[in-house]
Amino acid sequence: TDQIYEEHCFAQELSDLEIPVVPPLPLNEGGTLHTYENFQLAAFPLLIGRPPELDNLDNLLVMGRFIGRIHAVGAMKNFKQRAQISVEKFAIDSRRFLIENDFIPMELIPAYESLSQDLINRVQQRFDEHGALNLLRIHGDCHPGNILWKDNTPNFVDFDDTMMGPAMQDLWMMLAGDRNQRQAQLLELAEGYNEFYDFKANELPLVESLRTLRIMNYSAWLARRWEDPAFPQSFPWFNTQRYWSEHILELREQLAALDEPSLELIY
Repeated sequence: TDQIYEEHCFAQELSDLEIPVVPPLPLNEGGTLHTYENFQLAAFPLLIGRPPELDNLDNLLVMGRFIGRIHAVGAMKNFKQRAQISVEKFAIDSRRFLIENDFIPMELIPAYESLSQDLINRVQQRFDEHGALNLLRIHGDCHPGNILWKDNTPNFVDFDDTMMGPAMQDLWMMLAGDRNQRQAQLLELAEGYNEFYDFKANELPLVESLRTLRIMNYSAWLARRWEDPAFPQSFPWFNTQRYWSEHILELREQLAALDEPSLELIY
């Protein structure tokens, strides 16, 4: 409950400063969280929009401005109850859960165990090389599906993964395409971001490590909820032989990506 309260307060704090987020609605009791038959409920206003077109560099400039505004507020104080991004929580715990609960098909276990451990070692090395992270309150799951574009403005929704993390966690998911495309996108994103908050170029070498943590955490997130009847209906492709084969292929690609030169902020 305290974690949800912090999520709601952060969204409202941003909204009060006219940053386009969708905070929960106040309920009859005056709060934003309602309990009904052991279920906790919150209500949000309906907002209709479309995903942002990230291949439009002008849109990325605007996205950078608003993410910069979110981070400027997020840096003003820390969460006390929300999660903090870490290799332990997002990769090691995820790997352990999948193995101990027999989600990985038997014939794929050797490949998964070896590959995931190599990734954990490599990602931990990257974080060690970077040194202490500059942590702030971030959206945490800032992908295009959680952004509704309306009237030339991005509206940020779904703060349920908000956490203490590096600013780059909210930025790297805005970049797509080949290296040259991502490099051009980065310049626009950083230019807009710098208008409101200091872009941490020293976090760019962490992009593929952060992507790896997200991939490993997401598979375990689904697995932890698989006994909920709603999840097999909503994610019928999960926990199939094909899913785990493709997951291992994706992890192999990440191992290679971690050896590639990171993007650079070159004007």
